[in-house]
Amino acid sequence: MQNKKIELWKKAVKTGIIKSNLIPMFAALMLALYTYHLSFIENIPNMIFALIGSAAVIGAAGIFNNIYDHDIDAKMSRTKLRPSVTGEINLRTLLIVGILLLIIGLGFLALTTLTAAILGFLGVFFYVVPYTMWTKRRTIWNTEVGSISGAVPPLIGWAAVAPTIWHPACWALFIIMIIWQMPHFYALAIRKKDDYAAAKIPMLPVVKGVKRTYIQTNVYLILLMLTSFLFVPLSWGLTLSSLMLGGIWLWISLVGYRQMDGNKWANKMFGYSLIYMTAVFATVIIYAGVGMILR
Repeated sequence: MQNKKIELWKKAVKTGIIKSNLIPMFAALMLALYTYHLSFIENIPNMIFALIGSAAVIGAAGIFNNIYDHDIDAKMSRTKLRPSVTGEINLRTLLIVGILLLIIGLGFLALTTLTAAILGFLGVFFYVVPYTMWTKRRTIWNTEVGSISGAVPPLIGWAAVAPTIWHPACWALFIIMIIWQMPHFYALAIRKKDDYAAAKIPMLPVVKGVKRTYIQTNVYLILLMLTSFLFVPLSWGLTLSSLMLGGIWLWISLVGYRQMDGNKWANKMFGYSLIYMTAVFATVIIYAGVGMILR
């Protein structure tokens, strides 16, 4: 029984999204430590506060999204078993826990810097209001709007330890996260096209078709490769590794689309999107970590 409750709450807070967002958050934090010549040891408390705070606010955003979307989630096979849909956790309880998580998360982020807490709040706001409540059910550009909140974690990580967020490297990570989300979620939208159509969510492949989604994906992949050059002032190594990973993704898209049907292409694209995100931010973490050791 206890294990079942834990699994239900994991679905409610979307633990998969929490884990994937903590990687770019921590990468930005590490890069900020290296960039500003800050002590790793002295900032361990800030790292812990940033990890807990980020996880809590992301979990809160997931809960608020589940509450508002419980009607359309019931129409999709991948979401119909969420506790907000099945009633295994009532919506009032979810709302209370979501608010508590938001308060706790912002409190932990404020223990690092006020800027980090403000960014945490803005991330939740953009995910819940402009994305979930406004654009998700109304326009094919919902992915672009939602990408803003999805790209906030690097800003939070940077702000948790750095004196300012106005450094090119910080915004390079932010922009990379924004653009990465488009081909990532376009691939998911193709894989779950029937689900989105049943729920009347105007995802790009549902409204405009797979070919338009393919073209738009490649435009974003080219932009993603160009963002690699934002790393030039910091490191040619980061620049070239990011450029190479983006080039592989574009090659997979161009070659794969000719060789496979839409669903197989989308599966390949979705799988590599996770590899790309993990590899890019792992490279940033390693670069910053090694740099601090050798300094």
